[in-house]
Amino acid sequence: MEDYRININYAKALFLVANDAGVLDEVNGDMRKVYRVCAENHVLNTVFANPFIREGKKVAILDDLFGAEVSKVSRLFLTFVVKKRRAVNLKGIANSFMELYRKHKGIVLSHLVTATELDGEALDAVRSRLGNYTQKEIELETTVDPEILGGFSVEFDGNMYDATLSRQVAQLRKEFSKNVYESKL
Repeated sequence: MEDYRININYAKALFLVANDAGVLDEVNGDMRKVYRVCAENHVLNTVFANPFIREGKKVAILDDLFGAEVSKVSRLFLTFVVKKRRAVNLKGIANSFMELYRKHKGIVLSHLVTATELDGEALDAVRSRLGNYTQKEIELETTVDPEILGGFSVEFDGNMYDATLSRQVAQLRKEFSKNVYESKL
């Protein structure tokens, strides 16, 4: 069961340990891997949620998945989380850690939705514009959604800018549905 308080408390503890050890950037990369694996693998989440599977098996699974790929601090933390019977919260803990890291480094997470895939130059232009607006570094996540027909929408720092053709067509439909014609008879 996901619990925000558990996630944030464990993430804060890991953040403090990683910061004191001077491996904050490395642990952030590790937590990205953990989050990605947990988000993509529903069977793994089911195994972690199963109380009949022993801690040793869960630790062995984590060692097989992340063993040499993560730092010592991350490996010890993952083992600690399993021993405290919070393995089901790994995805949430990793996500909370990444949020703390972004806040600490002054990074704004933004989501860009476009109708087609953008090249590197266009993505750099979007990052630059958003960076100038927020006066912070931008971490850009992109999604391609052909249903928006064209244009883009971007969400960042609690703001949303929607310049999609589908929204503009919907606004036109709404405007044309109003009967503004006045008969002079």
